[in-house]
Amino acid sequence: MENPRLFHFSEDPNIELFEPRPVRVASVRAPGLEWLNGPLVWAIEAATQGLYLFPRECPRIVLWRTPETTAEDLDRWWGARDCRMIAHIEWRWFERLRTATIHRYEFATEGFEDLNDYGAWVSRSAQRPIAIEALTDLPAAMAAEGVELRIMPNLTPLRDVWSTSLHASGVRLRNATGWEGPTPALVTP
Repeated sequence: MENPRLFHFSEDPNIELFEPRPVRVASVRAPGLEWLNGPLVWAIEAATQGLYLFPRECPRIVLWRTPETTAEDLDRWWGARDCRMIAHIEWRWFERLRTATIHRYEFATEGFEDLNDYGAWVSRSAQRPIAIEALTDLPAAMAAEGVELRIMPNLTPLRDVWSTSLHASGVRLRNATGWEGPTPALVTP
């Protein structure tokens, strides 16, 4: 199998060397995976880069179908859409998303470990990017990746999506309006 393309997204356009660093806010990890809160360089496969086509602090919930997704869950959460992913954000973040520029850094796969979880890879050593691309129209970048953007007053109506057969990833939910209680367990820093 061919190695996937690996990316890291940042609002900083001048990163020449990515040094391993611990996550800013530690996540609850499964036993034996506590090391994922430690110093690492994170990357995401091209297939799931739709998770990171956002300003860094923008709270979002991104859904996609899995082989286990039921017809009932598709009817309730997906509808008749023909997209690979559905990304939900709050209205208060839309203008920032619309006007933001983020930078997609690409890495070679050497030195990275596949976490076998939604396309996340990590490196325990410093990594130098092999390419960088500025993304100035994030809604268009999402559309090109098959990501439908949904904008909501807040994300709290989606709290139950983690109990469905869809894959759900929540990123930066600590920044979401009215999001109380624990954030669903994620690998994402």
